[in-house]
Amino acid sequence: MQWIIQIPVLFFSIIVHEFTHGYIAHKKGDDTAYLSGRLTFNPLPHIDLTGTVLIPAMCIMSGMPVFGWAKPVPVNPLRLRRPRKDMALVALSGPASNIAIAFFSLVMFKIVSLSGLASVDLTNTFLMLFRFAVIINLALAFFNLIPVFPLDGSQILLGTLPDKWLDVYEKHIPYGMYIILFLMISGILKMLVLPPMIFALTIFSKMGFGLM
Repeated sequence: MQWIIQIPVLFFSIIVHEFTHGYIAHKKGDDTAYLSGRLTFNPLPHIDLTGTVLIPAMCIMSGMPVFGWAKPVPVNPLRLRRPRKDMALVALSGPASNIAIAFFSLVMFKIVSLSGLASVDLTNTFLMLFRFAVIINLALAFFNLIPVFPLDGSQILLGTLPDKWLDVYEKHIPYGMYIILFLMISGILKMLVLPPMIFALTIFSKMGFGLM
């Protein structure tokens, strides 16, 4: 029954991720997300049938950790003040928001584990909630930083690569979703996401914020 906690944590995390994209774009001159009604924490405008409903449901039925995504926030690079550089910042803001949630959840996990609550069951529930929040948000951050279109990592590279490398890199864009699908099916995706997650958790643990 852990999915009862995982699903709300996932929904909250991906909504914050997309909201942050739209918020930074708005600050940089593009109000497309605002005019589209996407600068909101209301989950309904962010729901994507595949990423928010079907994929999490398949994860639950298969016993896998719950994973998914929200409907991408619309951003018009041409309305940004510095289209390439600002688009890279907009892309980076999503994973950055997930890392911030992960660290906040880690701090809350530490506080709850040290202080305890009136009920042991309530304490364990909050510890589970914050543990899931750390793991889910680190997974979302590092998954989205993979430099394959349309993930955030690709937008970061498109905004920062020298022009001489840009044409070569852009050639993969039409095949981006197929590449991601291959990474998922082959198991390579897990190899790309798990090592940085473990590294981050190790760093947090050395800072005194372990999940045990």
